Amino acid sequence: MGKTIAIFNQKGGVGKTTTNINLAACLALKGKKVLVLDIDPQGNTTSGLGVDKRAMQTSTYDILATPNFNIKDAIQKTRTKNLDLIPASTALAGAEVELVNVKGREKILKKAIAKVKDKYDYIFIDCPPSLGLLTINSLTAVDAVLIPIQCEFYALEGVAQLISTISIVKKNLNADLKIQGVILSMFDGRTNLSAQVVEEVKKYFGKKVYKTIIPRNIRLAEAPSYGMSIAEYDPKSKGAEAYRDFAEEFLEVEGEL
Repeated sequence: MGKTIAIFNQKGGVGKTTTNINLAACLALKGKKVLVLDIDPQGNTTSGLGVDKRAMQTSTYDILATPNFNIKDAIQKTRTKNLDLIPASTALAGAEVELVNVKGREKILKKAIAKVKDKYDYIFIDCPPSLGLLTINSLTAVDAVLIPIQCEFYALEGVAQLISTISIVKKNLNADLKIQGVILSMFDGRTNLSAQVVEEVKKYFGKKVYKTIIPRNIRLAEAPSYGMSIAEYDPKSKGAEAYRDFAEEFLEVEGEL
């Protein structure tokens, strides 16, 4: 039975999509069977894994909005061996309105994922930077939350609200929900600020913070425009090295190394 993890921070621009794509790809390259669900209407994980959003027949929208839709019909192969994707479409932007009167709407994604959970080692969900129904569906469907935090001035802004949201979902919809860990991204070793942010985040989250820190790296920023993970786009870059290290640590924490 695969482990389901939501990559979530309601603050935008913190590296959610970058982490989703590259952690999933690095785990897949290590032989793990991985599924990524893109539930962000912007669809950046979808395009970042090389899928043309204009040519899609099915997406996460169909899972949420079409009664009795078979989740298996939305799964696509990616260019990376062992890595599958359920892409996002812009139609997701209207899904929250469409689902307002649907009974049990918060658990639609959970029920769908249950049908394929035993086919994968890990299932990652790329959440939108908001606290709406798409995110609630994601947090209700998963075992744990992975929180990316950028090493910049407003890093901890909104973290209290994020933790509050997780607590509310845990209390009302998903009693087993846990924090998988916190990954620090966009680290700039030339600045004191980045080092200060690392210390502040460690004070707040303690042992939940991964030792691996993802650096600010131009190759990481370039890779999505080519529809590739950093491991394929530039495997010798500092960004690729960091995500390989993160995948190793991730598996070590999971007790798989």
